[in-house]
Amino acid sequence: MTSRRHFLTLAAAGAALAAASPLMAQSSPAPGSVLPTRGTPRANTALATNTPRPGGRFRPLTRLGLGGAPLGGSLAPTTDEAAHATMAAAWAAGIRTFDTSPWYGLGLSERRMGRELHNHPAADYTLSSKTGRLLTGTAGPLQKTNWHDPAPFRYAYDYSAAGTRRSVEDSLNRLGVSQLDIVLIHDLSPENKDLGMPWEQRFAEAAKGAMPELTRMREEGLIKAWGFGVNRPQPALRAVAEADPDIMLLACQYSILDHEATLHETFPKLAEKGVSVMVGSPLLAGYLTGRERYLYGSPIPEWAPAKRAKIAAVCERHGIDLRTAALQFADAPEVVSSIIPGARTPEQVRANVASMGIAIPADFWAELKQEKLIAADAPVPASLG
Repeated sequence: MTSRRHFLTLAAAGAALAAASPLMAQSSPAPGSVLPTRGTPRANTALATNTPRPGGRFRPLTRLGLGGAPLGGSLAPTTDEAAHATMAAAWAAGIRTFDTSPWYGLGLSERRMGRELHNHPAADYTLSSKTGRLLTGTAGPLQKTNWHDPAPFRYAYDYSAAGTRRSVEDSLNRLGVSQLDIVLIHDLSPENKDLGMPWEQRFAEAAKGAMPELTRMREEGLIKAWGFGVNRPQPALRAVAEADPDIMLLACQYSILDHEATLHETFPKLAEKGVSVMVGSPLLAGYLTGRERYLYGSPIPEWAPAKRAKIAAVCERHGIDLRTAALQFADAPEVVSSIIPGARTPEQVRANVASMGIAIPADFWAELKQEKLIAADAPVPASLG
């Protein structure tokens, strides 16, 4: 994956489109730069929260959350100090939904996230972590991963009942907090070629082990909800058919650029069971803020640059930025209970929070639908002043 980071200039994107170029014009700022927030703020810019539903399944506190992969060194190295500043900025900005995993930096993300969260009462935030890989310390060579400067641990897949309970206990110890609200069965998905066997075999292991164990932990009051954290829909859909999950973290599956299959096939089946969705990668790992990377190492689809440029040009005409449009679009469906873009700097956190407070005009969404850039029946935010 290239280490260069590109910054999207919306005015240049409009000019590129006018010139019939399929690509966006870009410049190259320092890593960590953010797309400036554009648009008129609403009168009330406080982050939206989820209202508890009598008899309903657990939903996170704030609809905007923080994804913890960058705190573990995804895509670029992150220091302890930078991670601490990012978490402090998230808390100060009102974010109260946090997602992490033992996998992120082999424990680094959990330790760094817990440094901030252990200072606050557990009732004041929602915390999700994951299970499926157990970590063990080692002084020998580490397994090859894509994490930058990971902690010195080895990992092994384990979706058994005993492994799941140990994983939760290990996460609590690394985080230094008293409870996990949500536990997600992680990366048990068709695209994960590291599983050591077909994903269906691992799913069978989880169906006998992790899933009933997490249900017991929910009944015991040790957790409030469980589900899957996956990059493909098949495991989530199979889980709602065979077990009793509460929530799914669907990464890489619902964005302003690519959403129709999830909107029409996955969301209805989850909503039918009362299962909500945490949207991971709503910015496609930076592609919707102008970076020349698509998700997590995937090649940029041939159709993506032209579509991104067209959406950016509509943003320019309506005086908003693409990040703002993308985040609010991902947050709009009723089945979505939170969106959790990652951030590695305080500036990125504050920019994401600012985006959620912009009043996007209804004409913007109407133009996207008229130009067939988003699905005609895609939910969009209410145009509140």
